[in-house]
Amino acid sequence: MLTTTWSQALLILISLLPEQSQALKAEDFKLCKDAAFCRRGRALAGRALEAGPSSWRSPYSLDKSAIAFSSTKASFTVPVKSNIHPDVNFSLEVRVHEDGVVRVRMDEVYTSASKWKRYDEAAQWALTREPTLASKVDWKVGSKDVKATYNGVEVVVTYEPLKVVLRRDGKDEIVLNGEGLLHMEHFREKPAPEAKVEAEAVPPEAVGGPEEQVVVEPPKPVKTSAWFEGEEDDGYWEEVWKGWTDSKPKGPESLSLDIAFPGHSQVYGIPQHAAPLALPSTTGPDALFEDPYRLWNLDVFEYETPSVMSLYGSIPLLHAHSARSTVGIFNAIASETYIDISHPSSDSTKSHWISESGILDVFLLPGPTAADVFAQYARLTGTPALPAHWALGYHQCRWNYQTSEDMRSVQRRFDEDDMPMDVLWLDIEYSEGHKYMIWNDKLFPDPVEMVNDISAIGRKVVVIVDPHIKREEGYPVYKEARDEGYFVKRANGEDYEGWCWPGSSGWVDFFNPATWNWWTGLFSLEDKPGVAWRWAKSTKDVFIWNDMNEPSVFNGPEITMQKDNVHHGGWEHRDVHNINGMLYQNQTARALVARETPAKRPFVLSRSFYAGSQKHGAIWTGDNMGTWEHMAIGVQMVLADGIAGMSFSGADVGGFFGNPDPEMLTRWYQVGAFAPFFRAHAHIDTKRREPYLLDEPYKSIVKSILRLRYSLLPVWYTAFREASVNGMPVLRPQYVMFPKDTKGFAVDNQYYVGDSGLLVRPVTEAGVAEANVYLAEDQIYYNYFTHAQYRGSAGGKNITVPAPLEYFPLLIRGGSIVPTRLRPRRSSPLMLHDHFTLTIALDKNGGARGELYLDDGVTYSHERGEFIWKEFKAATMGGVVSISSMDLGQRNGDIAVDGALLANDYKLDNAFANDLAGVKVERIIVLGLKNKPKKVTVGPGRTELEWKWTVGSKTQANELVIKKPKTPITQSWTVNIQ
Repeated sequence: MLTTTWSQALLILISLLPEQSQALKAEDFKLCKDAAFCRRGRALAGRALEAGPSSWRSPYSLDKSAIAFSSTKASFTVPVKSNIHPDVNFSLEVRVHEDGVVRVRMDEVYTSASKWKRYDEAAQWALTREPTLASKVDWKVGSKDVKATYNGVEVVVTYEPLKVVLRRDGKDEIVLNGEGLLHMEHFREKPAPEAKVEAEAVPPEAVGGPEEQVVVEPPKPVKTSAWFEGEEDDGYWEEVWKGWTDSKPKGPESLSLDIAFPGHSQVYGIPQHAAPLALPSTTGPDALFEDPYRLWNLDVFEYETPSVMSLYGSIPLLHAHSARSTVGIFNAIASETYIDISHPSSDSTKSHWISESGILDVFLLPGPTAADVFAQYARLTGTPALPAHWALGYHQCRWNYQTSEDMRSVQRRFDEDDMPMDVLWLDIEYSEGHKYMIWNDKLFPDPVEMVNDISAIGRKVVVIVDPHIKREEGYPVYKEARDEGYFVKRANGEDYEGWCWPGSSGWVDFFNPATWNWWTGLFSLEDKPGVAWRWAKSTKDVFIWNDMNEPSVFNGPEITMQKDNVHHGGWEHRDVHNINGMLYQNQTARALVARETPAKRPFVLSRSFYAGSQKHGAIWTGDNMGTWEHMAIGVQMVLADGIAGMSFSGADVGGFFGNPDPEMLTRWYQVGAFAPFFRAHAHIDTKRREPYLLDEPYKSIVKSILRLRYSLLPVWYTAFREASVNGMPVLRPQYVMFPKDTKGFAVDNQYYVGDSGLLVRPVTEAGVAEANVYLAEDQIYYNYFTHAQYRGSAGGKNITVPAPLEYFPLLIRGGSIVPTRLRPRRSSPLMLHDHFTLTIALDKNGGARGELYLDDGVTYSHERGEFIWKEFKAATMGGVVSISSMDLGQRNGDIAVDGALLANDYKLDNAFANDLAGVKVERIIVLGLKNKPKKVTVGPGRTELEWKWTVGSKTQANELVIKKPKTPITQSWTVNIQ
C-alpha cells in the first residue's frame, strides 16, 4: 500500500512532471532556435558562410607592440582589439605547459568602473592544480605572428586577424578562429527605450483626407557592426520562453569560437549525448542532426536515440583523430553551450562552440597519440579515483525497496539462489516525507540493524541523498542551512524556492566554501564539536547516491533552475550550471572519507557531472528505457564517458522505464556485466525483475553472467589501477587500440577492457544467434567461452561469432594473459584470499603478457606501498614455453599509484602482501600451444606438474591445463613447458 508521503509526492509528480510516466516531450526542452545566444552564434556562422572565406575577416587583432613575455617565456599576454568595437579592450594570454599543452585565455579588460565581470572560474573547479609551465619556451616575434617550437610542436599566434594554430611536422592540427567566428560579446549599458515622436499636423492634401496627426518613428542609428553581429539585438536584455522570463541583468555576454582539426576525420567526446561515439555532423550536406550538440545538464528521462539533446552531464572535451595523430581540446566553460560539428572533407573536421557566458579558456592537447591526450587531460582535471573493490561488483537497485524486511528478503533470495551481489540500494521512499537522512520509521524501523545484517557478509547499502532540501521547519538539515544562509538565492537576495520530490525545496549552494564542513558534519558517525545535527542512524557501510543534481527542479524552466539565480560570489546560475552537480558529489565524497579514521574510499554515484567529476566517484546514463535501442546506445554513451575521463560509468540494466522481456533482460545483463559500473535499476511502476525471479533458462543464464563478472574482477580492478594513474579509459574503443586502422574509427559496438586483451561485442538486438566482430590485425583471437580460434588480417576483417542467448562474443586477443578467480562467492570481499586461474592466450609468435594488481580494496594503504602488482609473461624459445611472474612494484614504483612515488618505499613483503602469502595460482590454461608437451615443470628444481592436453583443430585452439602449480601470487616464479 502506498504511504501518505508517497501519495503526496505522486501528486506533485503528476501535476508538475507528467512526462515521468509518459514519453519524453521534446518540446519541453530548448533547441538552438529557442536560445537567443545560440541563434546569434549560428547566424554569425551563416553570414560568414554566405560571405565566403575570401571576403570574411575576423574583427579581432593583436597589438604586437605590446606583447609581454613572462620571465621564462613560457607565457605571454597581448592586448586584443576589435575593429567593430574599438573602445572595448580585450586581453589574450597564451601559456605553454610542461607537458606541451597550450592554454589560450581571452577576456575583457576591466577597470574600477566596470559594472560586470565575465565568469572566469570554471577551470578552477575542473583542474586538480594550477598546471606547471614549461621551464623555457623560445618564442620568435615576427612581423605577422609570434611562434614557438618545442617537443616537435609549433604554436603560431597570428596578429591580424587573431588566429592560434598548433602544428606538428609542418601540418596544422588545431586551429582557433580560422573561420573568423570568434566573438566575445562585451558588456554594455542597456539602452533607454526609444521614444516615439509625435509630428505636426499633416495637411489633408498630403494624405488624401482630413487633417491628422502622424506618429513618426525616429530613424534607427546605422549599426556599423551589422555585417558581423547582425542587424537585430536578438534577446540581449530579456528572454521569454514558455512563460519563463530570464531577466539577463548583465545583457549579452555570449562567446562564439570556431575550432578546426585539419587532417582529422573523426571527433569524439563532449558527453553526455545519446549519439554515436564518432560524432556525426550537425551542419553541412552530410549532417545527421539539424541542431548542434548541447551541453546543459538536464533531467531528460526516456531520452531519444540518437539525439544531440542535453542529458545529465557536460564535459567540454573533444578528441580529434586520424591515422597520423590524435589531438584534443578542453574548453573550460560551464554555461549553456551548443557545438556544431561539420566534416567539410573526408579528412577534416570543424567545430563551432557557442556559449552563453564565460571567458575563452581553451586547452590545446597536442597528443600525438590517444594515450598522450588521455594523460594530458588527466594531468589537468585528474585521473579517475581508484574505486573500492566492492564497488566493481553487482549492484541491485529499485525505486523502491519498500521496507527493511523487503531489503532482507532480497538479500536472502540472492543467497538462496547462489547469486553474487555486493550492494543493495534504497531510493527516495526510505525517507520520511523525502527528508533525506531521516528514515521513515514505519517502513524502516531498524535501519542500523538492517544495514548490519546486509553487511555481515561484506555487502554494502547505498542510500539516496538528493540535493533538494525540504523546506520544513522541523527538518534540521533545512533549518541549519537556512539559518546559516547556505541556500542558492533569487536575484532579489531571497532564498530560492523550487519544487521537487518533497514539494517546496531549497538547494544548498556548494560554491560557498562555508557549506563544505557543515555538509561533512551531517555524515559524521559520532558526535563532534561544531556538528549540531548528524545522520545518527547510519553506519560505515552506508554509501551515497546523489541523484537529481543537475539540478532538477520540477517547476523550473526545462525542469531546472532559473538562470538568473545567484550563487556565492555573485555569479549567476547561468555561469556555473554545468559545474553544480560535480560540487555536490565532491562534497559528499569528502564527507564519507572524513567519517572514519583511517579513511576508507568513498562511493558516491552522481547523475550530473562535469570535467573533473572522475576524481569523485561514479556516474550512469540516467533514466533510460527498457528497449533494444536504449541498450545499444548505452554502450556508445559509456564509451564516450570514458573518452572524457569518466571511466566509472554504466547504464541501468533492464532500463529504468518499462518491462523488458526475458530475452532482452538477459542480454542486458551481458551488457551490464561488461560495463565498469554494473547496476540493475527499475521504476516504481515496473514489475519486480530481480534476477532470481526469472524463469528458466533465463535465471541460470543470468546467474552465470553474474558469476562471470565476479570471476573477472581482477581484470576490472587492474584496469582501474591503470586508469587511476594515467587516465587511460577502462573501456577502450577500436580507434584507441588501433589508431592507424581507418576502418575501425567509427566502430562503437565493441571494445576492449583495459589492457587485458578481452574484446567485448555485446548483443543488443532481439533474436540474434550470431554476431559480426571486427578484427583489426593479423592476430589470433580465442573465444573466451568455447576456446574456438579466429584469425584477423592486417587490413581488418569481419568474422562471425556464435551468440546464442547463453553467451555472446567475448574474445581473448592473442598475446594476453587473463587472471581470474573462479570460486563462486556471495560477495566480492569474500574472495580476498581466493586462488587464481591464469588463462594464457598465445599470440601467433607464441608469446603473451598480462598484469594483476591487488590491494585491500577499501583503504588508502596502497598509497603507502601496500599492494601486489605482478607481470605475467609467456615466451617461446627453442621449443620451450616459459611462463613467468615478476614484480612490477619495485620496477615501476613511480607509476604504481596516482600521486604517490613509491620507488624507494615499496617492499615486496608489505603488510598486504604478507596477508595474501597463502594465495596461489591454482590453475594455468594455455591456449594456442602448437604441440603436445612432453613435461611441465616449475621452479629452479624443475618439479614436474600434472597437466591435461586437449587437441584442437583448425577452428579450435589446442588447450593445455596445468593443474595445481601452487605458485604464490606474491612471489616471482617460472613454469616451463617442454
